[in-house]
Amino acid sequence: MSFENTARYGVMNAADEIIGPPLSLGLGEQPAILSGDRSVSYRELDAMVNRSGNAMAGHGVVPADRVLFLMDDSPEMVAAYLGAMRIGAVSVALNVRLAPRDVRYVIEDSACRVLFIDAEFLHLYLEIARDLVERPQVVVRGGEATGGTVSLERFLEGYGDALASVPAAPEDIAFWVYSSGTTGRPKAVLHTHACVLIADRMEREYFGAGPGDRIFTTSKMFFGWALGHSLMGGLRCGATVIVAPGWPDPEMIIEVIERHAPTLLFSTPVMYRNLLRDGAAESPAFGRIRHFLSAGEKLPETLYHRWREAFGKPIIDGIGASETIFLFLVNDGGEQRPGSCGKKVPWAEVRLVDEAGNEIVTPDAPGLIAIRTPSQFAGYWKQPEQTAKALRDGWYYPGDMFSFDRDGYWYHCGRADDMLKISGQWVSPSEIESCAMTAPGISEAVVVGVPQDDGLTRLVLVAVAKDPSASPTRLSAQLLDTLMANLSIYKCPRTIRFVDELPRTATGKIQKFRLRELMKSAA
Repeated sequence: MSFENTARYGVMNAADEIIGPPLSLGLGEQPAILSGDRSVSYRELDAMVNRSGNAMAGHGVVPADRVLFLMDDSPEMVAAYLGAMRIGAVSVALNVRLAPRDVRYVIEDSACRVLFIDAEFLHLYLEIARDLVERPQVVVRGGEATGGTVSLERFLEGYGDALASVPAAPEDIAFWVYSSGTTGRPKAVLHTHACVLIADRMEREYFGAGPGDRIFTTSKMFFGWALGHSLMGGLRCGATVIVAPGWPDPEMIIEVIERHAPTLLFSTPVMYRNLLRDGAAESPAFGRIRHFLSAGEKLPETLYHRWREAFGKPIIDGIGASETIFLFLVNDGGEQRPGSCGKKVPWAEVRLVDEAGNEIVTPDAPGLIAIRTPSQFAGYWKQPEQTAKALRDGWYYPGDMFSFDRDGYWYHCGRADDMLKISGQWVSPSEIESCAMTAPGISEAVVVGVPQDDGLTRLVLVAVAKDPSASPTRLSAQLLDTLMANLSIYKCPRTIRFVDELPRTATGKIQKFRLRELMKSAA
């Protein structure tokens, strides 16, 4: 159903809004998904979606039931994900690197009716199945279905590929995203059918994406960056979405790019860094990519400049959240400001407030960011207090500190609970981290505040050396020299620690709360 009909009748279906536009434009025979040797057209994908929806309905799934997906990216995963939404159920893609106890947690937390799972991950479920009071129907793709499960082929057997979508109110829940857990236990973030109506705007309006383009996102589709701007945005604008099985690493990504020739690449800072390290600059295929986009965490200025020097094109940075699905700040293809998250997109409102809730209108003054966007989440599942804290008067408060400059570019200063007052003045860890990254021999740097016995907080800089065999004493001296030459004295950490690697979530985000615990225990 079209946007006009949504406004007129007050009903819609997110699956229709995602793959309906290219079908209505006559793109049925155009490739919707490329995966290895497979090419699935929009017409074929629509049929797969319908068959998956019919099978779920035939096995007792009704509107508002949760359907979980512990699957690698594949045409079958996309079809079942959209098929669940088409029958009014709620789709929930899960991190494929969950531990068994976390699989149990999300099954019990969601009270899901069906779990779609790849055979390679089936052991994660079988380890906890006996502990479940209520077990979902488990559908296995590939391999042998065991332990009371059913194969995907058997599950779909006998069901047709014609299906009338279940009408939903725009505010009905269509899908969940489990947050990646940078600050602790993940939360289920609830999104409505209406939020997908802006899915393709960034791709079309900022980067000219449409039929004939190929979009490849290195992150897996359980991550909001890929879910929103690849599965939803890429398909809605009629482009071809490239999916690649297996956990992403530079070798795999380079092979996929050389094979499928994407025109837009969506990735994360850590992956762009790894691609540079592992020889992506030697591949001519990267020169044919029109735009490189980054999200997930702040893009270091040093990485921006290294990439531009190697490829002649910039990495375009932006920021979104599980709670917004789509980016709300982004640089554009024609002009970027390194170190910034870009400017606010036309379809979102963004503002800063101080600790008392007053709006900040002065450039370069840090404050709490508040966002209002059509793709805003409806709340957290079974967490009313957290929902009330994050959603206030129609605005989403993620708990992040930002500032903006006179030209309207926004800068991420870190989590509000990471911002520190030193000598009575706010200190942004990200400012110190950006400076530290320019020091010789430093690959990564993170600043955390560690409480002391006297009640004061000490700045600790945790760094990763480019060369693991380099002398920490010499690197620390060079690092401190760099900080002292570029920052105010109260912003320069006196304590520097080196680690082999930084703790990260499965989506590559640094877990500062774990670093704080590690540094506190080592004090």
